[in-house]
Amino acid sequence: MARVFLLLAAFGGFTGVALGAFAAHGLKARLSSEYLAVFQTGTHYQLVHSLALLAVALLWLHAPQPVLRVSGVLFALGILLFSGSLYLLTLTGISKLGMITPLGGLAFLGGWFCLGLAAWRMGR
Repeated sequence: MARVFLLLAAFGGFTGVALGAFAAHGLKARLSSEYLAVFQTGTHYQLVHSLALLAVALLWLHAPQPVLRVSGVLFALGILLFSGSLYLLTLTGISKLGMITPLGGLAFLGGWFCLGLAAWRMGR
């Protein structure tokens, strides 16, 4: 499981940096400043939660717990739903994609909750 989360963290970090650079250089002239900020929010959350996936992977090596697996899955799902919906919204202009974004936010919250629960259980 640690390997999967490490690979997801590396992929998320790599693509987050690449997408951030793409937005700053390739999309600056094509998107409104509002949509550019929305895209950058997607990259910001992707990068932060890629680091969270890295933490989950390292914790898994120390103390594998089923709740850590849930945490990692929720972080990965959150990146897909939250950041992915923001990327698609800005690139396609389909505003209804914004309805998916809160589901990604809920996945992020669940991931952090499960990570905290794992930490609590490690103290026992």
